[in-house]
Amino acid sequence: MQTERFGALVRIVLTLVILALPASPALAREPGQAAATKPVFDTSACYGCHAPIKAFHADGKHKSVGCNSCHDGIDKHLLDAKARPSTKVDPAACGACHQKQFETLYTMNWNKNARSEKSQATGPSPNPAWDKLMMPHGFTKEHNVPRSHAFMLLDQYVVDRAFGGRFAPKDGWRYLTQPGGSFKVGDMVIDQYPDNSDQKPFKPGTAAAANPVCLSCKTQDHILDWAYMGDPAPSARWSRTSKVVEMARNVNHALNCFYCHDPHSAKPRIVRDALIQALTRPEQDTLWHKDAAGAKIEVKDLGVRGHTRKIALLDRYDTKLQCGQCHVEYNCNPGTDLATGQPIGMADERTNHFPFKDVNQIAKHYTDLKFRDFKHGITGALLWKGQHPDTENYYNSKHQKAGVECHQCHMPKMKDAKTGKTYTSHWQTSPRNYIKQTCLQCHGAWSERQAVYVMDSLNARVQGKLRKAEFWLTRMVDKFEEAKAAGVEDAALNPARDKHYEAQIHWEWWTASNGAAFHNPDAATDSINKSMAISQEAIKILDDAIGAKRGAAKTAPAEKK
Repeated sequence: MQTERFGALVRIVLTLVILALPASPALAREPGQAAATKPVFDTSACYGCHAPIKAFHADGKHKSVGCNSCHDGIDKHLLDAKARPSTKVDPAACGACHQKQFETLYTMNWNKNARSEKSQATGPSPNPAWDKLMMPHGFTKEHNVPRSHAFMLLDQYVVDRAFGGRFAPKDGWRYLTQPGGSFKVGDMVIDQYPDNSDQKPFKPGTAAAANPVCLSCKTQDHILDWAYMGDPAPSARWSRTSKVVEMARNVNHALNCFYCHDPHSAKPRIVRDALIQALTRPEQDTLWHKDAAGAKIEVKDLGVRGHTRKIALLDRYDTKLQCGQCHVEYNCNPGTDLATGQPIGMADERTNHFPFKDVNQIAKHYTDLKFRDFKHGITGALLWKGQHPDTENYYNSKHQKAGVECHQCHMPKMKDAKTGKTYTSHWQTSPRNYIKQTCLQCHGAWSERQAVYVMDSLNARVQGKLRKAEFWLTRMVDKFEEAKAAGVEDAALNPARDKHYEAQIHWEWWTASNGAAFHNPDAATDSINKSMAISQEAIKILDDAIGAKRGAAKTAPAEKK
């Protein structure tokens, strides 16, 4: 009892000390600009209960940053442990000190159009056969070419496949004039059905495919209220099974800084739970496990709210892992159990899963997992839907073997024109936007024009290969219709369906990828060629089945009149 009273007294004294600190001078700033830092206070008040944080903070680069720089309500928390402080998840909190990084994070790329539908016949990622090859998957409603990271949460809310037309830009199409910048999604969109939390299509031509796991790639605003793997827990506000609409109403910021930077120690880290699970699988079967030069990880359990929550600290910056939290193939949706044929719902942990393997391993991986994404509307084959396996493509490429990492091409070192200081650009964009700081650092004999020429030529070749693969895939789909019309039974169609699964992977893997033609052009070419060959094998199976069916019909005895 005396110990409790003494502890309470200490909290009161520390609270009075905090309240007596001078307030930070307000900085004149534009909306979204970084806020000013707060003065440091005695962090031992927090260390007493938060021992794991002390281990990070006391000797880290942020040891001079007070807890009250990133948390509000500490005074009340010290008086009453149940009165939890709030955590600032807005990147502007980091931008108070890291101003150039914050500023460049929100650089607008006016060369990437919003709502640029992938099923267009022309454009940066043309995909005219998309709807036929993916029917009836929700991505056929609208599958846009991605734009700057600042918009990835906003674009998720308004895309036709995600929330069934529930969310709309407050300013109509004028929202497209938003010039990058830090903003809250809640300030940009309006919920047209605020009294309804159902996740369903509200308008024709839309789908309601969003779920809590897919939001975890766009934002980590919910990081403290999400148990490891999104497992349902009484102490966690959100889980895989939460109503995604309610979760969407409570998150605001895209790509928080603490995805990759530990806020207490300033060390590199990863937070995506499914990636941490993949890296710690006993099978040790991921691309990272086979990368002798990859960063070492140290998994930490930081769950202090009654549920397990994990992060993994890296012994160095390894952007294959850090970018690989989102730029990967992962499953984040319901599907079908391959063994039973029964639906797999969000309560199943397979709906938050990272294979972290390359294109040649993925078919077997999902078969071993007994998971399929959807059933094709014409062929009846159970198929896989890809996400964006950019990191996996980069492993074992020529650049990766040479020691080049993602940030060297997408986040180069830049020099501040005013101060002359060097900083890391956080405009995570194509290297074509800063050729001198990226390509020409190694290819010094090239001109900028030559570098862009190489990029465009590689992309043109791979896009051409994809169109060829689509020809054979669509021909195979048409052949299924012919076979069904001829009366070919399922037993004869199933071997061709298995081929459809594999051929689809070696095509769709590359349509789902960003920059695949440059990340690993040799792997892309070999894989797309496989898609064509497998499609042709399926066509041969179907032609033989059709021929056998017609031959049997010719030789059948005529009916008696």
